[in-house]
Amino acid sequence: MKQELDLDAVIRQRIRGLRLARGWSLDALAARCYLSPSTLSRIETGHRRIALDQLVPIARALDTTLDHLVETVADDDVVIHPEPQQAAGITTWLMSRESTVRGVTVAKMRFSPDHPSGPDRQGVHPGREWFTVLSGTIRLYLGDRVMLVEAGDAAEFSTMVPHSLGAADGPAEILTIFDQDGERAHMPTPGRGGANDADEAGAPAAPETSG
Repeated sequence: MKQELDLDAVIRQRIRGLRLARGWSLDALAARCYLSPSTLSRIETGHRRIALDQLVPIARALDTTLDHLVETVADDDVVIHPEPQQAAGITTWLMSRESTVRGVTVAKMRFSPDHPSGPDRQGVHPGREWFTVLSGTIRLYLGDRVMLVEAGDAAEFSTMVPHSLGAADGPAEILTIFDQDGERAHMPTPGRGGANDADEAGAPAAPETSG
């Protein structure tokens, strides 16, 4: 029962917080979800029971979903304890959960000097990639360009451009964000403990052949 009351209070806070984040008054949101300002005020302050048929238009007006609005508050898995996975001179720590960061993967990666990289190791896949260097220096091969990205700097680029990353003058660590395409291309394959075939070789995967 207490958990239901806690979630009820959080839903009210979410409605008010999303409304204020948009700079809307009670009247402005009420007009968008076809409720009276007094009804909306009582919902936000806890003086009126929240009905499902009210939450649906409120969520739509706030440009969110009903699922996000009523998502349970789970504080038992806030802290992530990543396990290192090693492959081809790269150690990877997964820093996010798919269930909480939708469509995005956050990872820390440590490149050793023996990780294969260079123009002949460049790969291509759909999407975009972003990373910031935590320590050391990363040598980024992007098309026909070679760039040094030092600690404290960041890089963002289309992964449709041939690219390859390696450590320059010693180990280097990055914090990186992949979209779903980047995750499939770069993250270790579940159950194998190693990187995908293309990354293990440091080059694009060979095209499939028929027969």
